[in-house]
Amino acid sequence: MFKNLESAPAGTTVATDAALATLPFDRDGLIAAVTQQFDTGEVLMLAWMNRAALEETLATGRACYWSRSRKALWRKGETSGCSQTVKEVRLDCDGDAVLLLVDQLDGACHTGRRSCFYHRIDNERLVVLSAPPHRDGGVQ
Repeated sequence: MFKNLESAPAGTTVATDAALATLPFDRDGLIAAVTQQFDTGEVLMLAWMNRAALEETLATGRACYWSRSRKALWRKGETSGCSQTVKEVRLDCDGDAVLLLVDQLDGACHTGRRSCFYHRIDNERLVVLSAPPHRDGGVQ
């Protein structure tokens, strides 16, 4: 389906169920989900979604992912309070990645940092760009 949409004009529509049915989830039933702050474009995190997580996100407007370590749905902010209100969901050109444009409340990273991408490779060294906030524990 996505190959057919490559030459489609703007405004072409496809039913959501039909689009979801063609997503190439991997052998574990997962698809990569990149999360960005909707108004600044800041990349906050990369996580994984299964079909149930994607459907819940679409239905509720709150980010839901699949936790590979816990093997369970992970509703962002459910325990930490650092929630993500979904403003828009996009799929890439071949449908193998999801982009969530969200409004992030507090840190997106389990360390409490605003973004999970706080390491920069600078020539031959890795540089930590931001310190974790002063609080007990991380963010889930």
